[in-house]
Amino acid sequence: MEYHTFVDQVGQRTGTPTAQAVELTRAVLETLAERLTGGEVLDLAVQLPAQLQVVLKPGPENEAAQRLAAAEFVTRVAARAHVDEATAHGAVRAVFSTLREAISGGDFDDVAVQLPRDYRELVEPALAPGSALRRP
Repeated sequence: MEYHTFVDQVGQRTGTPTAQAVELTRAVLETLAERLTGGEVLDLAVQLPAQLQVVLKPGPENEAAQRLAAAEFVTRVAARAHVDEATAHGAVRAVFSTLREAISGGDFDDVAVQLPRDYRELVEPALAPGSALRRP
């Protein structure tokens, strides 16, 4: 999926103009990069347009996944994008759904299983039909 298509899809899903959709997308992806292991971030990044890959680059500070509850994830997105938490919540769902369309299904499922159970409401709308979060 091309960068502009990705951002346009997020904008349509959130009902925001392109500039805000860009900020929301960046905020969600930056926060997701903190939450995933470095290897999973790289696997995800290579399937995205170059403009989004730079947002997902893992560094020494985020090689290991940070433990973030879903509420903290949304709070960080809100702070990064300078929006309220309701807007951030919708943005997280929109970006996850767009990611699901942009990358191969199995790879999105690999991302989803790294997230704790309390992310279910944020992630499940983006999962492929018939798939479910596999939890030990």
